[in-house]
Amino acid sequence: MAAKLSAEARAAALTGLPGWSGCEDRDAISKTFVMHDFVEAFGLMTRVALIAERMGHHPDWRNVWNRVEVTLTTHDSGGVTDNDIRLARAIEDTVSG
Repeated sequence: MAAKLSAEARAAALTGLPGWSGCEDRDAISKTFVMHDFVEAFGLMTRVALIAERMGHHPDWRNVWNRVEVTLTTHDSGGVTDNDIRLARAIEDTVSG
C-alpha cells in the first residue's frame, strides 16, 4: 500500500501541477479540464484511461459535454499518495503533449 502524503508534501507537489487543488470534502486532489467539445473531452478520457490502466491507478471522474472533472485519491491509503501525483503529472503531459 502506498503511503499517504503529508500536508506539506502534497502542497509541494501541487505547486508543480497548475490548476490542481486539494478537495474540501475529502483527502484528494482535483482539476476540471475544459475542452473544445464532447469529442475532445472523450478523447482526453480515453488517453487517460489507457495511462491509468498501465499504472494500475484509476481516477474518479465525471464528464459533462466538454468538461472532464478528475479527482485523484488512493482509496486503500485513505488519501493522496505519490500514485496520485504521478497520475496527475501524466494527465498534464497528455493534455499539453
